[in-house]
Amino acid sequence: MVSSSVIANFQTGKDAKPIALIVQEASKYESSIYLETGNKKVNVKSIMGMMGLVLKNGTEVLITADGPDEETALENIVKKVSLQ
Repeated sequence: MVSSSVIANFQTGKDAKPIALIVQEASKYESSIYLETGNKKVNVKSIMGMMGLVLKNGTEVLITADGPDEETALENIVKKVSLQ
């Protein structure tokens, strides 16, 4: 299992595109990938779970990946969350 804390660099609201791109990226990997903020933890592969977080620019999140491709999954999800 690997994890990384990162500051989200995007804003959500009416435009779901940043979240959809993150979910699409996460779906490429076999590993389980979770995003935590505050007391909420969601599966990054779940569009409904991710939309329910209502992440805002500047929010600190913890991303965790566990599985055969965890290193690559974590690296690419961190890029998506911090560069959108």
